[in-house]
Amino acid sequence: MSTPTRLLDTFRPDVRAMHAYVVQDAQGFIKLDAMENPFTLPPALQEELGRRLGAVALNRYPGTRINDLHRALREYAHVPADMGLVLGNGSDELISILSVACAQPGAVALAPLPGFVMYEAFARQVGMAFVGVPLTADFELDTPAMLAAVRQHRPAITYIAYPNNPTANLWSDDAIEQIVQAVADNGTGLVVIDEAYQPFASRSYLARLAAHPHVLLMRTLSKFGLAGVRLGYMMGRADLIEQVEKVRPPYNISVLNTEAALFALEHADEFARQAEVIKSERERLMAALARMPGAKAYPSQANMILVRVRDAAATFASLKARGILIKNVAGLHQLLANCIRLTVGLPAENDAMIAALSEILCEPLNSNPA
Repeated sequence: MSTPTRLLDTFRPDVRAMHAYVVQDAQGFIKLDAMENPFTLPPALQEELGRRLGAVALNRYPGTRINDLHRALREYAHVPADMGLVLGNGSDELISILSVACAQPGAVALAPLPGFVMYEAFARQVGMAFVGVPLTADFELDTPAMLAAVRQHRPAITYIAYPNNPTANLWSDDAIEQIVQAVADNGTGLVVIDEAYQPFASRSYLARLAAHPHVLLMRTLSKFGLAGVRLGYMMGRADLIEQVEKVRPPYNISVLNTEAALFALEHADEFARQAEVIKSERERLMAALARMPGAKAYPSQANMILVRVRDAAATFASLKARGILIKNVAGLHQLLANCIRLTVGLPAENDAMIAALSEILCEPLNSNPA
C-alpha cells in the first residue's frame, strides 16, 4: 500500500533523499568486506563467556556494572586519570552524539576525503554543514588545503582518522600537528583523532593528547575483535567529555555488551595475539599483491588494504562469483577510481583471496560474469 504524500512530507526533505545503510549479504561467502577481526574466541573462552552472559540480569536496566567497564577501559587504554571518558554503542554513536552536541547554527564539520563516510552523514543529519578536503593523489593529507579550510570555515569538529578508512594509511605527524594547531589558533573548535584501527597501527596519538585541550581521542573495540558487541569510547578533557555525556542516551550500553566487553578486556592478551597474526598476514598479502600484474596496493597500517586494479567492478564481481566478498570503494570518491578494499582475513581466507586475485588479474575481466 502506498503512503500518502502528505505523510511522507512529515519527514525532512534531506532525509527523504537519503538512502539507508545496506549491509551486504555474506551468507556462504569468505567475508573480507568490513574490516572485522576474523578470529573467534577459543572454545574454552566461548564457554566461559557463555556462562558469564547467562548470569546477566536481562530484566534490569544497565546499572553500576558500567562503572567497572569504565575502569577496565581506562586501565587497558591508559587513559590519563584527569581525562573524561564517554562510551558509545560503537564509534558511530559517539560521532552522532558529538554532532548533536556541537550543532549550533552555522556549525561546520570538516574532514579529509576520501574518509569515513559517517563523519559527513551524522553532521548533515543534525543540520551541520560538511566540508571535505581532498587528499593528494597518493592519499596523503593536503596540508596547505587543510590549513586553508580550517581557517576559512572555522569548523566546530575536524576529524582526523589515524589510520584512515578506506585508504588504511597513517598520515604525517607533522601535518596533523599543523592542523591541530590551526584549529587551536581559531580559538574554537574540536579535533577528533579517530583511532579505530589502533590495534594494527605502529603509532598512536595518545601521548600527545594532554598537550592539546581541544583534541578528543576516539577508539572502538570493533577492530579489537568485538564488532558484534558495539562499543566505542572517547577520551579528552573532562569538561569537554561532560558536554558529550549530556546528550548520550541513557542505558546506551546494554548489560550484555558491558559484560562481553569486560570479559574481552580480561583476556586482552588473546586479542593482542590475534592482532599480531593479522599484522603478519597483512604483510604477506602486501607481498603477494606486489607480484600481481595490474594491482597497486597502498601502504597499510590497518587490517585492510586498498588496491587499485584495472576494473574495480569486474574484480569485485569475479571475486564474488568465486565466493569471496570484498568492498568495491571506487564510487566513494574520484580519488578511489578502480579501487577495491580487502580486509585481512584468516590465513586460509587470505590464501583463497590471493589465488583468486592472481587468476582474475591475469584474465580479461567482465563486470557481469556468468
